[in-house]
Amino acid sequence: QVQLVESGGGVVQAGGSLRLSCAASIKAFSVYFMTWFRQVPGKDREFVAAIHWNGKNTYYLESVKGRFTISRDNDKNTLYLQMDSLKPEDTAVYYCARGGVSSYSNSPDGYDDWGQGTQVTVTS
Repeated sequence: QVQLVESGGGVVQAGGSLRLSCAASIKAFSVYFMTWFRQVPGKDREFVAAIHWNGKNTYYLESVKGRFTISRDNDKNTLYLQMDSLKPEDTAVYYCARGGVSSYSNSPDGYDDWGQGTQVTVTS
């Protein structure tokens, strides 16, 4: 059974920073890709970032490259998303999800388990 608990969201002014965390109750967490998605009301859930189990290979949505950093602590079964230079268009509910062992999907249809999400609101 996969349990994911996101935290760290909040309200921040444009240009500010937030660090999201995802506590994952996943057997063998360290062998899986992990991902972050986000969703705004009325729109599909959108891929934001992914990280290989080795913690070194990372992948990003073009619009967040250079501003967001995905990382993980395999000893703590925790995934992170450091978000800097935030923009109002980053406002969304952010979710983490478990990818595969050798790959990940950038479509939300590729995932079965989601946490409750954490709300990020960026004011102008």
